[in-house]
Amino acid sequence: MTQTLHSTCACVVQRGERFLIVEEERGGPATVFNQPAGHIEPGEGPMAAILREVAEETAWQVTLTGYLGLYIFHTPQGKTFHSHGFIATPTTFLATPLDTDITATHWLTLAEIQALDSAGRLRSPLVLTRIEDALKGNGYPLGVIRE
Repeated sequence: MTQTLHSTCACVVQRGERFLIVEEERGGPATVFNQPAGHIEPGEGPMAAILREVAEETAWQVTLTGYLGLYIFHTPQGKTFHSHGFIATPTTFLATPLDTDITATHWLTLAEIQALDSAGRLRSPLVLTRIEDALKGNGYPLGVIRE
């Protein structure tokens, strides 16, 4: 059996008491909610990838402030994801078009995100885990990554 490892990145972007969340089409009956996230492209490091993904999915330029760590997630379908988690602050709204699978962006409170989780509307259980880790101050300096 051939296994493919998916190398991805995701970012907790916080402004005040709200978090930047994307709403996306995934082919189901309802949209799902996620942090700005995506695959790391060949020749790209995780920090460059997350800056690109945040801009493409939200039209925001951000400043990375910390590294949450590496989250390993195994799907029921047998896929394995190694997801680099980051913390960032928004700096500039770019007003550029969003990726085609993104239907909207939202600034949501923790309670609103928890309600989406209870309703089964988060794309991954890691969405809430990363936010909770960021709120607890769990993180590392960006210098732990050597790109």
